[in-house]
Amino acid sequence: MKGRLAAIFAVFLVLFSLMSIWASDGHSVYGNAADYLNNIYGIDNNAGLTAFPVLNIPMGGQAEGMAGAFSAISSDISFLEFNPAGSSMLEKTELAFFHNNWIADTKIESAAYATRFGNLGVAAGLKWLYLPFTEYNYYAERVSSGYYSEGVAILNTSYNFLSGYYFSGISFGVNLKGAFRIMPDYTDNSDIVIKGSGLSQSAVMAMADVGFLTRFNMFKTYQAREKNASAALVIRNLGPPSMDEPLPTVASAGFSYKPIRPVTLALDFFVPLNLIDIELSELPYGAFGLSVNVTDFLAMRTGLMVKPGSSRLTVGSAVNLENISLDVNYTMDFLTQLQPLNRVSLAVRLNLGDRGRKLISDKVDELYLLGLDAYSRGNLEDARLCWEEALRIDSRFDPAKESLAMLEDREGLTERVENLYRLDVF
Repeated sequence: MKGRLAAIFAVFLVLFSLMSIWASDGHSVYGNAADYLNNIYGIDNNAGLTAFPVLNIPMGGQAEGMAGAFSAISSDISFLEFNPAGSSMLEKTELAFFHNNWIADTKIESAAYATRFGNLGVAAGLKWLYLPFTEYNYYAERVSSGYYSEGVAILNTSYNFLSGYYFSGISFGVNLKGAFRIMPDYTDNSDIVIKGSGLSQSAVMAMADVGFLTRFNMFKTYQAREKNASAALVIRNLGPPSMDEPLPTVASAGFSYKPIRPVTLALDFFVPLNLIDIELSELPYGAFGLSVNVTDFLAMRTGLMVKPGSSRLTVGSAVNLENISLDVNYTMDFLTQLQPLNRVSLAVRLNLGDRGRKLISDKVDELYLLGLDAYSRGNLEDARLCWEEALRIDSRFDPAKESLAMLEDREGLTERVENLYRLDVF
């Protein structure tokens, strides 16, 4: 345990040292990279026309560590903001808390919970963005203060259809979301606070996300039951406008691939949709992410989002202990000044177990192997009982179905041979 803690401390020390080096010596590199990325598309004249920016800022975790290229991965509770179909394929029940130190004095606090009952997944999350709102007059006297706030509440459900041993199924999920915006009262030209002025700019909105997710094997170079590729389609923030401002609706397609067991590559392509006037939609953009499991308890991540006027690079790491995981990400936005802690997010994920799914899976595997052993020794009835019991526990365990079908074919063939023998005798 002491060795693991020392390794964890060393990784975090190296990570934050790199941040400091970039901040002190990397301004020219940073500036050149920013200019290059921002010139790929040029300026997006339709940027900034949507409401509720809190919907565009991730809570944190693995999703942010891979720069948002996460809709097809959806392997932890970060799925909640990127693909609502992820809950029905989630391995563990998770409770997570996030802190995102965004630009300037803006902070984001979040919490989320997700669990799965067989092929049904459910989840819920809360996110709150806030920043100080202080107004001064010409004499540097404070005349108005408070906090500007935006918040989102998310309720999720998804179901995995057609899942089996060979095919992971197609998961379909929906998020129902409610958002609010609270603006403090502000002053007029005479530095007098206008009562109710903040309320006139505040708003409440409802919207929904819809997503699909499937996993499969593709050019697999290693032995494992897990699928090494996945694909996703998602539409987020579908809803009516707020005070004549469209929501940041976006359609996305994602793909992830594990060429070898420790390495995960992901690519997401995003198409923003202005539902008030489609011609005012922002330009499409993309994100690429890479995750490497350095050891069984340590993962390193990086990602690049190329977006007109607001590209960003993310580096991060995750430490996975027995029942708790710690995520830290540093995001470098190519539109703000590079600083040691330009944008840092922290996440704590609690592993609350898998509701006994691993024990059930192990029992099914054991019964299947016992059936094969009985079959090899010619005990066909014992083999049948083992495979039928495996299917009683897991009706979608295809190897047991195939074995029973083989057994029935063999018994049918034996019966036909015996019938032919009787005809020859008589």
